[in-house]
Amino acid sequence: MRILLIEDDPTLRNVMCQKLQDTGNRVDTAGDMATADHLWAVQQFDGILLDLNLPATDRPNAPMLSGLSLLQKMRAKGDRTPVLVLSARNRTEERIAGLDAGADDYLGKPFELNEVEARLRAVLRRSQGADDLTQVGQLKLNRLQKRFSCGDEALQLPAREFEVLWELMSPPGRVINKRNLSDKLSSFDESLGDNALETFISRLRRKLEGTGAVIRTMRGIGYVLEEAT
Repeated sequence: MRILLIEDDPTLRNVMCQKLQDTGNRVDTAGDMATADHLWAVQQFDGILLDLNLPATDRPNAPMLSGLSLLQKMRAKGDRTPVLVLSARNRTEERIAGLDAGADDYLGKPFELNEVEARLRAVLRRSQGADDLTQVGQLKLNRLQKRFSCGDEALQLPAREFEVLWELMSPPGRVINKRNLSDKLSSFDESLGDNALETFISRLRRKLEGTGAVIRTMRGIGYVLEEAT
């Protein structure tokens, strides 16, 4: 998954970023409103972790703003990216205000990092219509264990191939635009080009032979993972 972490506390931001990366996610971070606004506008994310007390810019003594204004702005544009608010503002009326502004879930600080991940997975499942356990033919994905298998055998994949197959199975049966898939698997420091993506798709096709699952190319559109016929 590609996650945008918006948190002004650098220590907490670094700890959360490392935790999310350790469990296989791609994470972009922002510590102020201007950076968060830019990243959210130019990049497609699977989910957003949003702090509410944010400085306007990264300049010293910048005025503090509310992350809810950014959330309301993006929702008004029609952006439906799942958002989990993380905030020390945890009174009932504040949680209601966050949910009414368009948040998919709201978690008060302090929190356990494992709960953040669990809640993030939950909002992503709801948005994608994907279950923790997904199967196509004999190919299975266990999202909680972050594990692919075929029958009872684990399917060992390099990191990039794993990410591509994860996206195709979240959920399977839907066409994923080639450009959107490349963007999700890229970072601002490393871009995944079309040739590289096609190489990963080709390798996955070979590894999926005999599983009952196939990756089909929808010419001019993208890719879809579905059961072999």
